[in-house]
Amino acid sequence: MKIQLPIEEINRELRYKSPEEIIDWALTLSENRIVTTSFGVYSAVLLSTFYKKDSDIKVVWCDTLFNNDETYEHALNLIRRFNLNIQHFKPLKSKEQIISEVGLPGIDDPLHKEFTNIVKIEPFKRALETVRPDLWFTNIRVRQTEYRNSKDILSYSKDGILKVSPFYYWSDEDLDQYVIDKNLPKNTAYFDPTKVLNNRECGIHFQ
Repeated sequence: MKIQLPIEEINRELRYKSPEEIIDWALTLSENRIVTTSFGVYSAVLLSTFYKKDSDIKVVWCDTLFNNDETYEHALNLIRRFNLNIQHFKPLKSKEQIISEVGLPGIDDPLHKEFTNIVKIEPFKRALETVRPDLWFTNIRVRQTEYRNSKDILSYSKDGILKVSPFYYWSDEDLDQYVIDKNLPKNTAYFDPTKVLNNRECGIHFQ
């Protein structure tokens, strides 16, 4: 059952709430919820918060198979530390098949869109079809990309899933301080081959 809310009005009310207050409010809306992660730079921030708020929440990870070793180590560390209820989705093809068919194309290569669809978009669509959440927690933030600047704490996905971004208005400096205060790890080596540049979207948040 889709959650229908006057999100413009509620976003104004949530603007100066803390991330924990936002999460507490959102958790009352539905038990059919997920949190997505790529185990990126600040992934420990949102995932550690849910360890305290809802340790059983489904954590959807769409693993491109092209993450670097540091990211896989970071993922394993957080999965073990916070006992994450990981829903692990991968491309339908092996890494070797993908490389043989489309390679590892740069963003200016016409094959990059196909590569992104194979390793990120298709697995994510499959994840949503499998889990069918009403509520989607994510760690997108303002100032990350032009598209994300147009969003807010609450927004709707293309399919009408209510997306909640508790740290939306936090800066990198805010998150760095949080990581220090909470003794959390940062994945500074993270690299997403579907984005390449930090100010590009991988496509998941267009879904």
